[in-house]
Amino acid sequence: MKFFLDTADLDEIREAVSWGVIAGVTTNQTLFAKTGGKLADFEGHIGKICELCPGLPVSAESCAETAEGMIEDARRLAAIADNVVIKLPVSPEGLAATHALAQEGIAVNMTLVFTVPQALLAARAGARYVSPFVGRFDDIAEDGVAQLAQVCDAIHGYDFGHEVEIIGASIRTAHHVAEAALAGCDIATVPFNTLKKAVQHPLTERGLALFMEDWKKVEQA
Repeated sequence: MKFFLDTADLDEIREAVSWGVIAGVTTNQTLFAKTGGKLADFEGHIGKICELCPGLPVSAESCAETAEGMIEDARRLAAIADNVVIKLPVSPEGLAATHALAQEGIAVNMTLVFTVPQALLAARAGARYVSPFVGRFDDIAEDGVAQLAQVCDAIHGYDFGHEVEIIGASIRTAHHVAEAALAGCDIATVPFNTLKKAVQHPLTERGLALFMEDWKKVEQA
């Protein structure tokens, strides 16, 4: 399973890339707003992210409500860099835009997917990536991991005539990361804080502390 970083923070991206574990970035206007950025600077910011991740897919979202608006946004965003992927919601308008963009060779990440039928429709429309959400199911006391596993089974069971990868989205914990991998998810997109938690374990920290204590004894001998 590959890791995408779900953020607009350039410092977070820079550090995660330095670890050698990031295969892409997903972002949107909400995440960009958290950095204090202004809407007029959004497209320039996407360009900066692409520079930090040369050759890696960077998903940038359209906020248009019509298929025509989504297509217009997509063409403009795709012109920023070769590795830009357009993020569109699963909806009649989003499906129509995805179909048109796929024919133009513009990659789409179809987001806000919650069901197997939605995932299948996204793939059939030509989406390069399909993003089922996990954590938001947990918010309504349903099993998000089970839903993700069903999507993985359905998508991996068919040939759509083009490559389709499943991005586990709304991944909030290291447990979600593990379960997504075991479910057969192709990619998990995670906030930087979740990525850091995936590295950590109390036994690792305890073991490192013991090693350091033993090394100090050797130095003193």
